[in-house]
Amino acid sequence: MENEQPKFSILMFPWLAHSHVFPFLGLAKTLSKRSFHIYFCSSAINLDSIRNNMATYLPIATASIDLIELRLPSLPELPSQFHTTKNLPPNLLPILLQAFQMSSSSFSEVLNALRPDLLIYDFFQPWAAKLALSQGIPSVYFATTGAAPFSFFYHLYTYGTTTTFPYQEIYLLEHEKVDLRAPVEPKVKDADEDFAFGNFKLSSNIVLVKSLRGVEGKYIDYLSALCQKKVVPTGPIVQEPNDEDEGCWEILQWLSRKERFSTVFICFGSEHFLSKEQILEIAKGLELCESNFIWATRFPVEEETLCIEDAFPSGFLDRVKERGLVLRKWAPQAKILSCPSIGGFVSHCGWSSIMESMYFGIPVIAMPIKFDQPINARLVVEASAGVEVGRDENGLFSAKAVAEAINKVIMETNEGGLRNGARKLSQKMKNEEEQAENEAAQELLWLCKKSKQ
Repeated sequence: MENEQPKFSILMFPWLAHSHVFPFLGLAKTLSKRSFHIYFCSSAINLDSIRNNMATYLPIATASIDLIELRLPSLPELPSQFHTTKNLPPNLLPILLQAFQMSSSSFSEVLNALRPDLLIYDFFQPWAAKLALSQGIPSVYFATTGAAPFSFFYHLYTYGTTTTFPYQEIYLLEHEKVDLRAPVEPKVKDADEDFAFGNFKLSSNIVLVKSLRGVEGKYIDYLSALCQKKVVPTGPIVQEPNDEDEGCWEILQWLSRKERFSTVFICFGSEHFLSKEQILEIAKGLELCESNFIWATRFPVEEETLCIEDAFPSGFLDRVKERGLVLRKWAPQAKILSCPSIGGFVSHCGWSSIMESMYFGIPVIAMPIKFDQPINARLVVEASAGVEVGRDENGLFSAKAVAEAINKVIMETNEGGLRNGARKLSQKMKNEEEQAENEAAQELLWLCKKSKQ
């Protein structure tokens, strides 16, 4: 009988945002099926959310994934329910980041107790990688954002504005550069002077990126050249649609009565809140166009008691009741995007949302807000899989621009247009997905074996 391949252990340690936690969890599922035992470390409230999903989304992998609590300090201005970015009031984000840095002693205890063969870490904790490396444990950075924005910003870091980014399809407008000037380094423990890209330097031999070569091949190659590490795509890590989600049946019944490609899904993620002015412009835009829509709305905690009718133009819900469904906070995004009646996705262009839209072949109606989102939007446009909503010089969009972008996607009759581009990209991703997962697992397996020699 052949000897069984040794099973190595990996400690996965994401930042506390759901947009980071669930890509890490998806990667954990992939690796747990490929001879790895996973320890998944996060705050108690994030682990509670994961447990609620484990039986549904990860039934096979559950035995190979252990959830490990990271103890954050008790701060009076940051109750434990806010030890996550989901539903976090924006003014508490700096305090959450501070508390996360203060949890390094708890993480050190976890690392010493588990002694994993490998650490996979995230953007805001270079101290975790340094601690692991000091103990001879290889560490790999996992970028939950795509290669295009990282290569763009790494180019700026390396060359400044003296050398033009080699791919003209990717750019930032003036109003989009404001967020880049917000200093993060002083809030991050053990951050080097080049904190934003120090994570690449700390990563052992390779860097993982949530992507596929069929989507971002040239940006993956350029990022590899800039950071002088092999950038390894993990696959899209898309959550599988599931009919068992609470409230899903009523939504699917509503969608089943709509014609094929007739409906747009509108969602701006779990961590972004639209201003009242933005909500009004979108609502007016929906009245100007004729498409059906399903809109997942979210409000800050202090506005959760707000009557939903008060957020929209007077009489809006009555006027659109035959063709519009407005949800409060929650929506089964993957399941909605996989429905035949969905013809477009109005999105803030967070990377996980973009990956899901591409994967299910749904054209994107891009309304990026900040950070990497404008670049993700331009990547979709470059791939002929979406259109970006026009804005004025101050970065504001009008109802007319919203309606025009939705109509361009929903009313499309050209067989070679956006819907066809999105469909081709979807097929390319599905054809490449398993190969990317296998290659990423092999690279990590090689690192584990090498560290034991």
